[in-house]
Amino acid sequence: MDTMVEFIDAASAPQRNTGQVRLHDAAAFEGMRYAGGLASACLDALSDLIKPGTTSQDIDDFVMDFAERHDVLPATLFYRGYRKACCTSINHVVCHGIPAKKPLKDGDVLNVDVTFIADGWHGDTSRMYGVGNVRRAAQRLMNVTLRALEIGVEAVKPGNTTGDIGAAIQTYVEGERCSVVREFCGHGVGRLFHDMPNILHYGRPGEGVLLKPGMIFTIEPMVNLGRPHVKVLSDGWTAVTRDRSLSAQYEHSVGVTVDGVEVFTASPLLDRPKAVGSAS
Repeated sequence: MDTMVEFIDAASAPQRNTGQVRLHDAAAFEGMRYAGGLASACLDALSDLIKPGTTSQDIDDFVMDFAERHDVLPATLFYRGYRKACCTSINHVVCHGIPAKKPLKDGDVLNVDVTFIADGWHGDTSRMYGVGNVRRAAQRLMNVTLRALEIGVEAVKPGNTTGDIGAAIQTYVEGERCSVVREFCGHGVGRLFHDMPNILHYGRPGEGVLLKPGMIFTIEPMVNLGRPHVKVLSDGWTAVTRDRSLSAQYEHSVGVTVDGVEVFTASPLLDRPKAVGSAS
């Protein structure tokens, strides 16, 4: 276990990443419920839009319009020079795919990653969608990745560690003959978009940061059908699998409670992923 980490009352902490882990109060949890609920509702609404012929720019336009109608801000817009309201990662794109005008094809799979800032709180979530008639291997990858997220969430409770989360995810994913991406991880979230602690999706039980009530962070495993290695393209954002194998990701924002975990981005529609927008 990492005994060097410092914890700090989030209400008195500066609005920057200090390397300390913030412990939030009930008001912060309420703010995260609202922000996370809106981000999740946006992903729910996207199910009717995503079909063969839709472009990822259409998706970005929808997210921007949804944000404007609900008086929130997309956190990615102008973040470190990024110029879109969401990320759209298609097929072998692992994460941070940039929306564009190329139409989606029958059989594609894509992740849409949305973060809304509502009253200063960041609701961060992502979800997979199958386009039309999806191959069995792609459907299985999405199922495995969603279950990996669920297993990671189940490991969140006071007294466990961030290593327990990563170990649970890694053990399950590798048991399903898939691989866990190492280059990207979950992160603290709240009034900051990216904060401490980092949440690795691999690791050893008992290692990492001790989980305490009031901690808020994302869990967002990226799972590849092939090898875990990725590379970032020349645009500085788009990460792809080196072997061109399919990749999938699901993400929740969660908070550690006195006896377990609260998922701020839960959705009644987020069960096993099904293909949407059939070409027929």
